[in-house]
Amino acid sequence: MVQSTSDYLSQPPARIIWPEGKRFAFTIFDDPDFQTVEGGRPVYDLLTELGFRTTKGIWPNQLSEDQRWGTCADENYLNWVSELHRRGFEIGWHGARPTTSDRPQTSSGLERFKDLFGGYPETMSQHYDCKENLYWGDERLTGGVRRLAYNLLTRFKHHGEFRGHVPGDDLYWSDLCRDRIKYVRNFVFSDINTLSACPFMPYHDPSRPDVAYWYSSSEGHKVETFVKTVSLKNQERLEEEGGACIMYTHFAYGFVEKAGKLNPMFRSLMESLAKRQGWFVPVSTLLDFILASRGPHVLDSLTRGSLEWKWLFHKIRYGSA
Repeated sequence: MVQSTSDYLSQPPARIIWPEGKRFAFTIFDDPDFQTVEGGRPVYDLLTELGFRTTKGIWPNQLSEDQRWGTCADENYLNWVSELHRRGFEIGWHGARPTTSDRPQTSSGLERFKDLFGGYPETMSQHYDCKENLYWGDERLTGGVRRLAYNLLTRFKHHGEFRGHVPGDDLYWSDLCRDRIKYVRNFVFSDINTLSACPFMPYHDPSRPDVAYWYSSSEGHKVETFVKTVSLKNQERLEEEGGACIMYTHFAYGFVEKAGKLNPMFRSLMESLAKRQGWFVPVSTLLDFILASRGPHVLDSLTRGSLEWKWLFHKIRYGSA
């Protein structure tokens, strides 16, 4: 049965019963910005050792000449990502490449992804500056006041730039997203319990029809904000609430220090989290379970407005996605 998200305003959803007797769920979507094999390997070795299986975003296509970030066009990087996939990590879509891609480039990237990993991506996060992004920039918002607030906050820097959802545009590809990608990330919040901040995720938004389901994340775009969100106090609360956390991060942003050593606070907090009764699975596995447990939900205008204001206040404070 399809439900409107307004149902959650009048009646909070029942607590989810997690598999295997686990008390909460935790995962990560790692955006690949500035990441190399040398910089990423220590983080993923720790996650593997501790029993976490998360989602790593990648770019399947070749970089522009002025970029030095790892993509699957590099054999060494591809071998490493393929090994992570074999270990049980999910590979997610972060666009065809780190720079803007037109429709043919995006289409070829999706096909290359399928060839490399045995299927189209289940999950996606959008790279902040790629103009083919879907419903991005001020298009993330509805209502004149919220859009104006966003544009004033960003000084109209990206007004009208993102056109992946505009039929007829050279960058248009949202029909491909509709047919090939199930879950797309949108709003990010400071609460470790992502499911508390957005209790109706994954949800469908009729005003953005080419995305099957949207999901939210918890703030952790660099090591300082990540460790703040996953503090011991917050871990305890996540477990007590029986919630679910989908961390948004870039593991290239300070998680690995000199000589390949991990940030000690990050290591300590992840070791503590691993000892708790958590269900540590990739993003799509978690979202599939929530969807099966609660059924599909359709975002209505009232709930969308509340969600947008909450995200705008977060963006004012953190300035990230």
